[in-house]
Amino acid sequence: MFPTPLERTSRSWQIGYQSLLPVAVIAWLLPLLAVAMFSVKPSSDFTGGDYWSWPSRFAGFENYGRVFTDSPMPRYILNSFMITIPTVIGAVALSCMTGFALGVYRFRFNLLVFFLFIAGNFVPFQILMIPVRDLTIDAGLYNTKLGLVLFHIAFQTGFCTLFMRNFIRALPFELIEAARVEGITEFQIFWHIVLPLMKPAIAALSVLIFTFIWNDYFWAVVLTQGPQAQPVTAGITSFNAQFGVAYHMLSAGSIVAALPPVLMFFLMQRHFIAGLTLGAVK
Repeated sequence: MFPTPLERTSRSWQIGYQSLLPVAVIAWLLPLLAVAMFSVKPSSDFTGGDYWSWPSRFAGFENYGRVFTDSPMPRYILNSFMITIPTVIGAVALSCMTGFALGVYRFRFNLLVFFLFIAGNFVPFQILMIPVRDLTIDAGLYNTKLGLVLFHIAFQTGFCTLFMRNFIRALPFELIEAARVEGITEFQIFWHIVLPLMKPAIAALSVLIFTFIWNDYFWAVVLTQGPQAQPVTAGITSFNAQFGVAYHMLSAGSIVAALPPVLMFFLMQRHFIAGLTLGAVK
């Protein structure tokens, strides 16, 4: 039922695995290495069709400097933070409450409501493009950061609720029963007992949602236009010139855009791993 540990397999299988693993890692890293190399190449290399050779000269400082001086990149990054942080706070806060309600209380349509939250995750988001765009236009939220925040909160709450509800169900129910015997209100049980125990899950979920929203490109293009509200993932397309694509600027902008979620993961790595593995062993 479970995969056989590598040390228990035959020697030929171990050698094959150890030989193919570096190849797979290199193949996975090649696009990232290409973007990093493109970001330090001068524009003359691309105009001459020299894409894949070693840079004729190091132009990293020039390219990364122009990212912030020749484009509204600071504004795009600020927009991304103003969209991502409220979304993470809103989605995690709502999912903590809905997860508590679905995980602790036993009512008639508990399972049906839970399935409705899950079902939203299986709807292909592409088919929602036109209805959501029309809705934001009718509500006056098109090309606004608030429109993106509200949409992302609504769309991510289903997954967050699934995550939180299952986490709360794994907590000892005796703690809640003991609190009720002591006469503590339901809100106090949630705030003082359950919520502190959910800190690893909140940290793990916050990292996941931050990465999802920050890296979103589809809805950023559908619901926004221009530097007024566009996040950085859509904003780096401004380096597309009329008669060509500034690959060196696009690559440098992509590296800059990838830094915040990478930095957040490393800062929250301990809590992230603890939240994902909590309950795996007794």
